[in-house]
Amino acid sequence: MECVYLPWLFLAQFLMLIITGAAKVPAIIVFGDSSVDAGNNNQISTMLKSNFRPYGRDFFGGKATGRFSNGRIPPDFISEGFGLRPFVPAYLDPMYKISDFAAGVCFASAGTGFDNSTSAVLNVLPVWKEVEYYKDYQKKLKAYVGEEKAKFIISEALYLISMGTNDFLENYYTLPDRQSQYSVDQYQVFLLGLAEKFIKEIYGLGARKMALAGLPPMGCLPLERTTNFFNGNGERCNDGYNTVALHFNQKLSGLVNKLNKELPGIRLVLSNPYNMFVQIIKKPSLFGFDVAAVACCSTGMFEMGYLCDQMNPFTCSDASKYVFWDSFHPTEKTNKILSEYLLNSSLRQFL
Repeated sequence: MECVYLPWLFLAQFLMLIITGAAKVPAIIVFGDSSVDAGNNNQISTMLKSNFRPYGRDFFGGKATGRFSNGRIPPDFISEGFGLRPFVPAYLDPMYKISDFAAGVCFASAGTGFDNSTSAVLNVLPVWKEVEYYKDYQKKLKAYVGEEKAKFIISEALYLISMGTNDFLENYYTLPDRQSQYSVDQYQVFLLGLAEKFIKEIYGLGARKMALAGLPPMGCLPLERTTNFFNGNGERCNDGYNTVALHFNQKLSGLVNKLNKELPGIRLVLSNPYNMFVQIIKKPSLFGFDVAAVACCSTGMFEMGYLCDQMNPFTCSDASKYVFWDSFHPTEKTNKILSEYLLNSSLRQFL
């Protein structure tokens, strides 16, 4: 029964940090995919958007910002946990300017991955474009706060990096090209090289404190359970996909150890929510959930994006009872629990 109370214990701890102003990072800077996209896809030509209700119905003001959830996503909770704002704005959002981005900014794009061919599937921002926007941000930041203050923000900010799931589910397991080139283990090694290149690139631009996210139990996403069912394997998780996620996370852990030894001054951690996420999915009632196998939005079996619209009569009335919001993304409540877990584990050294 201990698991029931842990999330509230974490919350109490970090409320105290906020009250005492104990934040040790000046900004949260975010790269990645839909797990951390605060709305950049709203401003690009892609079908992968979520800037409409019921997305965002539990966000501040009930606004659909482009976050793939009913409310906040992990960077928002992590920012709040560090005593900063309770949300991290998207860089391409016209509502915000450099004065807003000085304390946190998101360059993530839903549907992207370490592999450039992944971003091409749904015409979203490739990771190299996220880096280009980051360089543009640095120029604007220097003009706004001055060279010295900008250098401090850039070097002391916490960088959240979360991608990789789409490389497997949207690309490798869906399209023939990468499967014809690589075995699944070889593709993991290929992605690992791209992850290393990306980390070294932002390190070269001044980033020092970084958290690299591990893959979730992607075989337990409602979409994959539905696919498993229609393939005649029942409604259980796709254990093969989960095994791949575990193996890739092990490789990421090795990369983190390698780069911490190689790159002077870097503080790189692996933020791996896999085991906690599995606990939530396997024993949802311990965390206050009723449903883990299907999502809140629509039938909860396969819908996301435009298939989750305001007119759908099947969407649940209380997302807090569900682990997943749509067939691919967690609810705000799940995001909060996972974020508090990370704040109390891998990210604790930065607090």
